[in-house]
Amino acid sequence: MKKLVAEFIGTFTLVLFGCGAAVIAGADIGLTGISFAFGLALIGMAYGIGPVSGCHINPAVSLGAVAAGRMTIAEAIRYIVAQFAGGIVAAAVLLMIASGKADYTVAENGLGQNGWGAGYLGEYNMTAAFVFEVVATFLFMVVILGATGKSAPASMAGLAIGLALVVIHLVGINVTGVSVNPARSFGPALFAGAHALSQVWLFFVAPVIGAVAAGLLFKSGTLDAD
Repeated sequence: MKKLVAEFIGTFTLVLFGCGAAVIAGADIGLTGISFAFGLALIGMAYGIGPVSGCHINPAVSLGAVAAGRMTIAEAIRYIVAQFAGGIVAAAVLLMIASGKADYTVAENGLGQNGWGAGYLGEYNMTAAFVFEVVATFLFMVVILGATGKSAPASMAGLAIGLALVVIHLVGINVTGVSVNPARSFGPALFAGAHALSQVWLFFVAPVIGAVAAGLLFKSGTLDAD
């Protein structure tokens, strides 16, 4: 149970502060600031809850760990439930905070939801969004599995993983808002309306494909140094 509580808290933190940076402070801190908000939230949780649960805080990462042979599917399912719960509660809390500003509306200001196409940030098409999410999640999972391998320096794992998330955001915010994490996408989409929910499937499918592909490479020994 303590692992599930840790995964809930970690995902809650990532969504609240990452999406919160975009919704509440985006005009002041810009794309770079938002990118670091996501990465620094992950770094903090990696050292805070990593010793408890491994700090997956991402359903795609948990499934990638299954593919790599580092986790059972039964445990992954429990992690995923906790992660989605954390993301949903964080989005609800963010909505309550943001709604405290008189001129805030979800329709106008959003909730940090992911998306693509006309009217969304850089207005990249669905193909670009899908390719970015697959490739970015694949590379993110490579960093995670490599940095947490037996031969890697354990004290540096959180920093390496968090910085990888920063650079992914620096490149990808204008493309999709950056998901690489189904729980991060579902929470805000649930409150952002029908259009966001209609696009959330991509942020389930593409990250899982990328993470599982990376996990299988490590499972095959192609990338695993252990």
